[in-house]
Amino acid sequence: MSTQQITGKSTTPFHISAGWQATPYSLVFLLFFLIPLGLIVMVSFWEFNEYEMIPTFTWHSYFSIFEGCSRLNDYGDLCVTLKTYGSTLRISLLVWVITLLLGFTVAYFLAFCVRTTSMQTMLFVLCTVPFWTSNVIRMISWIPLLGRNGLVNQFLVGSGLVQQPVEWLLFSEFSVVLAFVHLYTMFMIVPIFNSMMRIDRSLIEASTDAGATAWQTLWNVIIPLSRTGIIIGSIFVITIVMGDFVTIGVMGGQQIASVGKIIQVQTSFLQFPLAAANAVILLLVVLMIIWGLTRLVDIRKEL
Repeated sequence: MSTQQITGKSTTPFHISAGWQATPYSLVFLLFFLIPLGLIVMVSFWEFNEYEMIPTFTWHSYFSIFEGCSRLNDYGDLCVTLKTYGSTLRISLLVWVITLLLGFTVAYFLAFCVRTTSMQTMLFVLCTVPFWTSNVIRMISWIPLLGRNGLVNQFLVGSGLVQQPVEWLLFSEFSVVLAFVHLYTMFMIVPIFNSMMRIDRSLIEASTDAGATAWQTLWNVIIPLSRTGIIIGSIFVITIVMGDFVTIGVMGGQQIASVGKIIQVQTSFLQFPLAAANAVILLLVVLMIIWGLTRLVDIRKEL
């Protein structure tokens, strides 16, 4: 019988409380998230001119962002800020719907149609192959395909389907959405696949034995039990797309407006308080979306 069993006490030389164990992670969170975020909020209230920032408290940047948004302009349109947020939300919604359909389909195939674990692993690794290269390289690879003289237009013109090259295939909202789907569908596949692998297969057998069709089983059993993975994947995709400016700049030909692109342009012109104010507003919008999604399911059960 060991000394620990005789005395009923732990033989470890010292005991570290949970608070001290979490200290390193708390410091990382403080240094790399809270402090930079606090600096952005602080700078958003500063004044600026053509060559310097003035550390004083003012709402000037926020008023500048929403200037003229209380009414329609002379052409009956919304102000630039609201139109830009509307464009960003529209693109995010399109990307979310497409990635959800593709991600759910691929995850369902891997979880329920592939029988062996080795084959599941091999196909799952195959899905990650695009991540072995840079996002910019993957975006640029679409240009020879979708350009005016690209392979797609050569095929369409050569086959007689169109009389002249299709212009909207590249440097348009279509190409931006296509690139986003290409880049971020994997962020939807992984959490949904993880949720599906946790589903008790006896529940599906019970549904089948009760006379449910495949679609009824999918709608009433698999989708509800995969809801947590769907929400997590949705948060990943929406938050990334909302703040992206590189993809929109490259695939949109600098012609598609987005909040992230505006922030990038403002920082390039050294308008840091204005860019910080836009970043704070974008953060609040994204947090509202995340809050709404997390109301649908308890994310902590999945983590």
